[in-house]
Amino acid sequence: MSSLDFANRIGNHAVNLAIIGQGYVGLPLAVAFARAGFSVIGIDTDLDRVGALQAGQSCTPDLASEDLVALIRQGRYEATSDFSILERIDVVIICVPTPLGKSKDPDISYIIAAASEVAARFHPGQLVVLESTTYPETTEELLLPIFRQRGARVGEDFFLAFSPERIDPGNPTFKVGDITKVVGGVTSECTRLAATLYREIVPRVHEVSSPKVAELAKLYENVFRNVNIALANEFALMCRRLGVSAKEVIDAAATKPFGFMPFYPGPGIGGHCIPVDPLYLAWKLRLDGYESRFIALADEINRSMPSYVVEVVIEALNRRRRCLNGARIFALGVAYKRGVGDIRESPALEILSRLRQRGADISYADPRVPAVVLDGVPLKAVEPTRETVSTADCVLILTDHPEFDYRRIVETASLVVDTRNATWGIPAPEGRIVTL
Repeated sequence: MSSLDFANRIGNHAVNLAIIGQGYVGLPLAVAFARAGFSVIGIDTDLDRVGALQAGQSCTPDLASEDLVALIRQGRYEATSDFSILERIDVVIICVPTPLGKSKDPDISYIIAAASEVAARFHPGQLVVLESTTYPETTEELLLPIFRQRGARVGEDFFLAFSPERIDPGNPTFKVGDITKVVGGVTSECTRLAATLYREIVPRVHEVSSPKVAELAKLYENVFRNVNIALANEFALMCRRLGVSAKEVIDAAATKPFGFMPFYPGPGIGGHCIPVDPLYLAWKLRLDGYESRFIALADEINRSMPSYVVEVVIEALNRRRRCLNGARIFALGVAYKRGVGDIRESPALEILSRLRQRGADISYADPRVPAVVLDGVPLKAVEPTRETVSTADCVLILTDHPEFDYRRIVETASLVVDTRNATWGIPAPEGRIVTL
């Protein structure tokens, strides 16, 4: 099949499409293609997740379960754990996790496993796109040889590209179709076909010269955020020493209409992107003998924030002649960000663990995380009732979920340590609210 014929089939939605990985990235992407008129198969190795998806239960805040049920009934979407289905698939998009190992080295085992499954069922006339965040040159140095071993001729009967995921879970403003897709193929034909595919679901596609450029674009996006969050976090430490509100200063600076973008301090960084992606780039460069100083410093500052939050809690309790040992700490939120139930890399868990290790009595509320395991001990969420709030020695806001009634919490609590500025502007007696 010529690339022109392939492009026409994409335009006519006549290709079979599979997305490997049905989490926060893969599922919204699958739904976007299904809504555009494609028949999509979501593949995942998590049998519980596959079972839930088959029953029409969404696993992401960006998709309502009833919408998933509708797509299933229309025959536009199905979930499976059976990779043999790839034998009849024309387009495969890989959206698997890319965590860090214990030594902070990239763990690309999920990418290799997924690519190997696809290559084992390779047939001429396939487009494969990697979306999982990874280090530069992964697409060409690791994936391409896997397919070449199967006789694939890249740019002729096989097309390979990288297009970084840009999903922001829980963001009500920017969904899949609102965000420009960056695409870099191994050859110009690979780029053209991948861009043709994504133009079916997004209005803007930005083509770059190679997969390496696309891989680096994703990493730089999150290095930018990581470094600027670190700057905001360190600035909060400075403002605390000077006795002013970091948020008030940042808000004032943000009135400048050019040359400034506001970032705000918090209890640390979490999720599958910002704490992880910059270290992929740092690791790759370290192999070439280069140490990325900004990335290392930002990582150091951001990872020190949980300890700083603990010290702020201790200081706030001390001002009330209360010791942390034996104090009742009621935390609001354990997810890594507002509006999601994802606890991957969440700084809240480290903060609560440190507080418990120092003798505090810990409880938490989170409408999106019903239970967590803290130091090997299961902990269930409780409701933020007037009683649980009023009897706590300190209410610690770690995730600013919209479900919490912050005004009522401030009125009821004796002490609030707010790491997210969720209580900003709410009147309270002096000393009741402590911020970063």
